[in-house]
Amino acid sequence: MKRTLGTCYYPEHWPESQWSEDAALMKASGLTWVRIGEFSWSKVEPTQGKLAWRWLDDAIDVLGKAGLKVVLGTPTATPPIWMVHKWPDMLAVDEMGNPRKFGSRRHYCFSHEGYRTESERIARLFGERYGSHPYVAAWQIDNEYSCHDTTVSYSVAARQGFQRWLEQKYLKISTLNQAWGNVFWSMEYTAFSDIDLPNLTVTEANPSHRLDFSRYSSDQVVGYNRVQVDVLRQFTQAPLIHNYMGRITDFDHYKVGADLDIASWDSYPLGFLEDRSEEGDAWKERFSKQGDPDFQAFHHDLYRTVGKGRWWIMEQQPGPVNWAPFNPAPLPGMVRLWSWEAFAHGAEAVCYFRWRQAPFAQEQMHTGLLKPNSQPARGLHEASQVSAELESLPEVGTFASKIALVFDYESDWAWRIQPQGQSFSYFSIVLDFYRGLRRLGQSVDIISPDTADLDSYQVVLIPGLMTLSDTLQQQLATFKGTILAGPRTASKDTHFATSSLGAQYAGFAASLEFVQSLRPNSLITLPAGGAFHKWHETYSHDTAGVVETDSMGVPALICQDNIWYLAGWPDAVAMDRLLTMALDNEGLSHQNMPVGLRVRDTETHQFLFNYDKDPVTFDGQEIEPAGVVWKRK
Repeated sequence: MKRTLGTCYYPEHWPESQWSEDAALMKASGLTWVRIGEFSWSKVEPTQGKLAWRWLDDAIDVLGKAGLKVVLGTPTATPPIWMVHKWPDMLAVDEMGNPRKFGSRRHYCFSHEGYRTESERIARLFGERYGSHPYVAAWQIDNEYSCHDTTVSYSVAARQGFQRWLEQKYLKISTLNQAWGNVFWSMEYTAFSDIDLPNLTVTEANPSHRLDFSRYSSDQVVGYNRVQVDVLRQFTQAPLIHNYMGRITDFDHYKVGADLDIASWDSYPLGFLEDRSEEGDAWKERFSKQGDPDFQAFHHDLYRTVGKGRWWIMEQQPGPVNWAPFNPAPLPGMVRLWSWEAFAHGAEAVCYFRWRQAPFAQEQMHTGLLKPNSQPARGLHEASQVSAELESLPEVGTFASKIALVFDYESDWAWRIQPQGQSFSYFSIVLDFYRGLRRLGQSVDIISPDTADLDSYQVVLIPGLMTLSDTLQQQLATFKGTILAGPRTASKDTHFATSSLGAQYAGFAASLEFVQSLRPNSLITLPAGGAFHKWHETYSHDTAGVVETDSMGVPALICQDNIWYLAGWPDAVAMDRLLTMALDNEGLSHQNMPVGLRVRDTETHQFLFNYDKDPVTFDGQEIEPAGVVWKRK
């Protein structure tokens, strides 16, 4: 499939006389796609039932006649004020019981049936009018589910919906009491209507209660998205897309993606480095103008799986943003690098946010491809450069990796509920393993725990996976390659009770004595190199299959057949060493990459990306800062 570029445009923000000029410049700059409409509800329906389509009809025609393809968004992320007047209880409620008021966006509760019906109605109206429009070539449903912490709501509608969800799941209240361990602290319920939401309790709420509420909240996103999917499928054959975010884990993206045709995500490397990275200040300073060398790639690989092989970037940062703690400008060349890295990971399209910087409202400080006065910004030059390069580089295809890393949304919910230490984060430990593989020059597949076929892989990593699904257990039982598990793998059952499995899930004769979370500067050294930090599990000294012990003689790496279990969270030195052992065990080649330099293989080419501020020499070739080079394999 041809790789293309695009942008996000808001015709309702600009005079109609400017649209044709904008469209012509977009086309001349090498752009193909234009996303519009996702925040347009009040413009399309200024009062209930009074529809004003002409401006949107004209905007689509202007863009289409210029040779551009339109991605049309359903406007449900921004319900207008009349909607709030009609349904005052549709507002999401935060954990402290405060309603999320009108005045920005994403102010709805997924559990509110009235608003879900309104969303279905507006999606149907959009579908009826534009479903067969020749210029509307794709659809975006809603916008950035969960952005601004909006998945979980503690509203009356959520409480009632949660009670119904629990009754459908457990059928009998005695079954729920047993599953949740409610005998503890006299928490038994006599009816499902007794069960409240797990907030505002005196101390922590029952973790089983919280985990089920996380599952319920995720299911509400899935169901809400499906309502719009089902409507639009009646009117269009164009692909349906949602734009996910970086490090958003509070709903199951795999389940949402199952109903869609393409996954996309909104990539803001500098904003995410400042706002969502757990790396230290020295790391952030080093990469403040380039972004984390692995964060974007991790999400590229994750959303390729969410999209069942098809994925885009719907919003690519083109310059300084407005929402992070600090908002530096990208190093010259980084917009080009980010774009090419996405294509090397299999992206079909990269769309830049936004076309023109807004001179009003909340995003005035967010750079676009054009300045507010319509003069080109630096990002437009780099986007045009990528467009020209796309014409000269042939299709490269998606690389079939031999390494799979499992990422599981429920595990992230579980360890946020009961981390047993401030520094334990499921997302972070998975990213650490991914980062370690990238430091060794590897291209990685991120897979769902329900992946039904592991036959194409030689190494599978499952760090921190709370439970093993029946599907994954069956796959691992017959897998011939190397499995690297732990720490915390299979340590809970599906109801959040301590599991009898842990390192014993594969038949290990290992007796777990205790687990401990480590203070930030505490290390348990490994004589073979490196250390465990953040998390450590102590197994009995007579454990069979011990390959490596820590400095206290306690088992650190336990092996049985093709299954390796790590009893702690490795630091960078230990991670690189242990991953090297796993790759060597399968005869997979590897190379130590310079700091900031990353490699991505495709079917036909190898790409190198220099995230560092300084030139890097690799294999005798000097790569400039923000440099991208590729060669045929």
